[in-house]
Amino acid sequence: MSVLTRDEAQTRAQILDVERYTIALDLTTGEETFDSRTVIRFTARAAGDTFVEVKPATLRSISLDGQPLDPALLDGNRYPLTALAAGPHELHIDAAMRYSRTGEGMHRFTDPTDGETYVYTQLFMEDVQRVFAAFDQPDLKSVFSIDVTAPEGWTVLGNGVAEHAGEGRWTIAATPLVSTYLVAVAAGPWHSVTTEHAGLPFGIHCRRSLAPYLDADADEILDITRALYDRYHEKFDEPYPFDSYDQAFVPEFNAGAMENPGLVTFRDEFIYRSAVTDTERQTRAMVIAHEMAHMWFGDLVTLTWWDDIWLNESFAEYMGYQTLTEVTLPRAVHSGSAGEAPFPDTWVDFGVARKGWGYDADQRPSTHPVAPDPDAVPDTASALLNFDGISYAKGASALRQLVAWLGEKDFLAGINTHFARHKFANATLADFIDNLASATDRDVHAWAEQWLRTTGVDTLTAEIAAPEPAEPAPNGNGNGNGQTWALAVTRDGSRPHRITVGTYDHALGAQGGPGHLALRDRFELDVPGDGTPTIRPGRRPALVVLNDGDLTYAKVRLDTASWDTVLTSLSGIPDALTRAVVWNTARDMVRDAQLPPATYLAAARTHLPHETDLALVQGVLSFAAGQVVDRYTIPEDLPAARATLTDLCRDLIRRTEDGSRPGLRLIAVRHFIDAATQPDTLRTWLDEGTVHGGPELDPELRWRILTRLAVLGATDEAAIATALAADPSATGREGAARCRAALPTAEAKAAAWDALFTDDTLSNYLFTATAQGFWQPGQEELTDDYVARFYPDAIALAARRGPAIAEAAGRYAFPAYAVDPMSLGTGTRALEDPALIPALRRKLVDQLDDLRRALAVRSAVALAD
Repeated sequence: MSVLTRDEAQTRAQILDVERYTIALDLTTGEETFDSRTVIRFTARAAGDTFVEVKPATLRSISLDGQPLDPALLDGNRYPLTALAAGPHELHIDAAMRYSRTGEGMHRFTDPTDGETYVYTQLFMEDVQRVFAAFDQPDLKSVFSIDVTAPEGWTVLGNGVAEHAGEGRWTIAATPLVSTYLVAVAAGPWHSVTTEHAGLPFGIHCRRSLAPYLDADADEILDITRALYDRYHEKFDEPYPFDSYDQAFVPEFNAGAMENPGLVTFRDEFIYRSAVTDTERQTRAMVIAHEMAHMWFGDLVTLTWWDDIWLNESFAEYMGYQTLTEVTLPRAVHSGSAGEAPFPDTWVDFGVARKGWGYDADQRPSTHPVAPDPDAVPDTASALLNFDGISYAKGASALRQLVAWLGEKDFLAGINTHFARHKFANATLADFIDNLASATDRDVHAWAEQWLRTTGVDTLTAEIAAPEPAEPAPNGNGNGNGQTWALAVTRDGSRPHRITVGTYDHALGAQGGPGHLALRDRFELDVPGDGTPTIRPGRRPALVVLNDGDLTYAKVRLDTASWDTVLTSLSGIPDALTRAVVWNTARDMVRDAQLPPATYLAAARTHLPHETDLALVQGVLSFAAGQVVDRYTIPEDLPAARATLTDLCRDLIRRTEDGSRPGLRLIAVRHFIDAATQPDTLRTWLDEGTVHGGPELDPELRWRILTRLAVLGATDEAAIATALAADPSATGREGAARCRAALPTAEAKAAAWDALFTDDTLSNYLFTATAQGFWQPGQEELTDDYVARFYPDAIALAARRGPAIAEAAGRYAFPAYAVDPMSLGTGTRALEDPALIPALRRKLVDQLDDLRRALAVRSAVALAD
């Protein structure tokens, strides 16, 4: 199959105008294929040659202007259109298309709970060609009119309002001008909750087997959707540009969600079958906000070529987090009250859960600018690699810094100019910067060069000079005795930063965590400045935090005295966002081999029991377990590290026995299960169906316990089969696959490996679950021989099954716990294999760099010992 190059897209855009697609899909032709008939009306501006893309199971016929063409001329995914005359044309294509089991194209899923079948499209980048023929590039926008024939009893959803004409025939209202990758269809016996808002139909949809869970959260989801819709209309001059707003929660979805205009698709894990924390509900709300922002950023105004993907993702990321902090709801959500902002601390979650994703990506060999040079994105295969922590988290961080520097009023004025000038059309980085510049006297072009065209993470380091300590002022705030202290900030990097500096003193007699601190002052600072230290009144503070408020994108290094304060008083910092900045500093230092893993674990053990923000607890525990213990700790220190982690979780469980903090207790229980080294407590919980003192075991906790028991060799196939019989759902099947692959026997590992890399029948989700179970710390004797096998097997698999499975193989089936130079050498040599497809190559480059970093951390620990 040929990938589209930028040069080819530019040439085709110069000669074609595409007016309309008329598409007929028949979903009643069997389980393997569906019928796709497409009529494309287009105009050639001049005589010449071009091509149309399609990936059929069978190309039955093709005709141009009523004249039949030879189907045998299809070359891979391209059909040549030669010697086109200037003027209008009509192209007809009739094909049978394959259903997908990998989340690409038209994905087909049969629910094991009730046997019902669902299909939905995911047409991003090049996958529209799996569903209908198209001139497949984002700047050839067109009107799309779609008819669908579906089995009786199914409901069809699309970009516009769908009307049922009887006998399974559905007509979806024609779209305004949109790009090919944004077309969407979802069909099946959906359970739907519908309403109307602002004169438009709104709906939420899921599989029938999830109906009770959707109904339980329907008010929350719809309230959030309506509130976000209204808030975006306060921000944006352009009204919502489509005729309806449906949100479909679909099975086995590869992404978090997809911004199809009028029909946003989400992974249906967002319909919660089991207990979740307030932070997880906040995450769902943020994804709703992110995808709604795309209705303007991406759908109304669309990138011209994929080098500007940040114009979609960075803006939706920033707008999603920011706008969610601003909305209020008519009724209470989780522990809040009606009329309050339900999620006021979204930027804390961004700081601890998303920003590290950007920092990590930006320090790997695969880093790229937020807005890469067009030459760096020569084709669609390379473009697909840029959907990463840079395009999302770093780009959103850059925009947050831009707003801090520019001011929100001017920022929104520039945004609205951008929408007005390019609505239902395409735009580039240059267009966007020009539109922002029209709203301000600041040099936005220079800012863009410094922030969007560069790579890497700047590091800001505090250097403090202060007189000898004197007696504190009577109020304990340190502002006395006529003293001053001086702050100088050094920058390792090239970008300008506007930051807030926070200063803190030990609070006398205050209640709180260890070493409670009180805010003395916050002040703004431009870095680099003029080289003159900033002089501040009072004694030297106990703690000076650069980037307090987390408004810029940079690593932070504290001065020595401040770091000493952090180790004793981190949980005593009064603001959660400041604590997130400090925890990210500790995370960075561990990764950079500047802070021993044991010191990070000790800080977590000391301060997490006093932490009040769930996002911070979850983020710190995840890094502590998944990286610090499992990858960065040298073997001889592992027993102590695991004991520290287990003791911490046990302490959190003990502190939440009164039921006052169910979210914190749930996080602690989950991590205790994952960290357990002995099976007794877990067996008791599983047998009794409850954690002592709560919570009762729901499906997620049952499968989590059974997976850990499998790792420990404390369960068997019979128990797994019994659990699957009790929970025969899709997530139950995934849980069973994960458990079976985790069993510590040679037979279990061989069977799992064969399922992953040989028989090619696993769906995308079952593949991921099996891979997650396979590699387990402590099972090296069973899995060492598979480390070398991974590379040739994964390379061959990716070539057979394509980018989605390649990405899953690189992310989940990679031998991440084989932290040794031999594994690194084997992987590095594998990068020379010419058969590597780009999606897998990128994942391997990133994984191997993380492995190299883990080895460096372990080496530093060994040298220190």
